[in-house]
Amino acid sequence: MHKIGEDRGERLVILPAQLLIIVTVRPKYACRTCADGVTQAPAPSYLMGGPPTEATLAPVPVSKYADNLPLCRQSQILAQAGLDLHRAVLADWVGKAAFHLKPIVDRLAEHLKRSSKLFIDEPTAPVLDPGRGTTKTGYLWPLARDDRPWSGDDPPSVVHFYAPERSMCMQDCGQPSWSCRI
Repeated sequence: MHKIGEDRGERLVILPAQLLIIVTVRPKYACRTCADGVTQAPAPSYLMGGPPTEATLAPVPVSKYADNLPLCRQSQILAQAGLDLHRAVLADWVGKAAFHLKPIVDRLAEHLKRSSKLFIDEPTAPVLDPGRGTTKTGYLWPLARDDRPWSGDDPPSVVHFYAPERSMCMQDCGQPSWSCRI
């Protein structure tokens, strides 16, 4: 028999996130005849300096800010998968990710501020105020550019600046004037 064709069917399967432990083994060596001491390869450097890998860290702020999934809910979802992480740990991860991304954000903001056309808004956002058990008003300043309608070459971009009070400057210069924000 020889093949004359085939029928093909496709089905979609969603695989849930898999949690893996990566073990790094660094053997120690010593000479049996001399007293030169112990030799061992240096420990690899990690972005977070601890257990979470970059692949573990990245979904947390993405889920929080792009998908509007609060850290407490992310903690519950991870617990369903067998990983008990308090939301304070996840908040620490978000802070560390923000620290490592700050040079990129600063560079993008610097690039945007040189654009000939900018859009700036001042929306408010409810922010948890744990000490009082309620929310307070936080302020965002999205700085955006989209030159596509005018046949511009620059890609669309946006950087959000946040301040807990309206009087605070986006550039942390301490002056409460709107002009220092641009």
